Amino acid sequence: MTGLLRGRRRRLAWVAVTASIAAGGGWVHAESEAAASDECPRCAEWTVSQKPFRVYGNTYYVGTRELGAILITSDAGHVLIDGAVREATPQLIGNIRALGFKVEDIHLILNSHAHFDHAGGIAAIQRLSGAEVAAGPSSAKVLTQGRSGPDDPQFASLLRGPDPVAHVRVISDGEVLAVGKLRFTAHFTPGHTVGGTSGTWMSCELSRCVSSVYADSLSAVSAPAFRFTDNTTYPSVLADFARSFTILNSLPCDILLTPHPEASDALVRLRRRADGFDPSAFIDPGACRSYAERSRSGLEE
Repeated sequence: MTGLLRGRRRRLAWVAVTASIAAGGGWVHAESEAAASDECPRCAEWTVSQKPFRVYGNTYYVGTRELGAILITSDAGHVLIDGAVREATPQLIGNIRALGFKVEDIHLILNSHAHFDHAGGIAAIQRLSGAEVAAGPSSAKVLTQGRSGPDDPQFASLLRGPDPVAHVRVISDGEVLAVGKLRFTAHFTPGHTVGGTSGTWMSCELSRCVSSVYADSLSAVSAPAFRFTDNTTYPSVLADFARSFTILNSLPCDILLTPHPEASDALVRLRRRADGFDPSAFIDPGACRSYAERSRSGLEE
């Protein structure tokens, strides 16, 4: 009976999810014909479809062409990192199912940072899956309230926040989160936002295991009035960026993935592998260091 009730609740959650998406911005078809709206002018490009694919071992890309979302699987349940914009929720769910996995088997949802283009769909996927959502203190506050505060460099230009999540587990820097045999370590990497978080885990394929990193955005993007120097709403922003660059430089990093896939050349690497030019295209032990140095140069500019 318990299983029947749980299944019924999830079916009802799916109905609620689709109704919510329809009210908020329209259903996103496979062709990703989501129209731009005043509060999401880039939704048309952010929801361009991307066929899901295996990155390595039990790590899969299930996001859109422009917005990353990563599924890490196990027999005991799965971990999802990021949820794109809410308009892309049906596409992410379809991608997960196309790979042969059940959304209902997602036990943990994590978030790189709580802007609506990476956290907008988390609430809907949480309702459907029943998964626990976990984030650091700052991001947890944004996720539950559905809006950023003035310490966010983009606060004055954000057109909306993420859809509010009913409950978020607050985690600490360096905390190891477990789902079955999966072990995911959270690394706070603030700067782009106060609550920026990166994560590391091991992915194994046959007899080889590699260190995988999902590194949060480290770009110095801000609203026009926000100053990275002498800032009063986020006074530690420069020190936070410096610390985050150091962390990325020091992490074991065989595979790098990022919230915006172009930042880690994910789709370029996919094409190289698919074309047969480089079977190990995703493995690049220098990728995290290069990413940190590009981000450091961007901040200096």
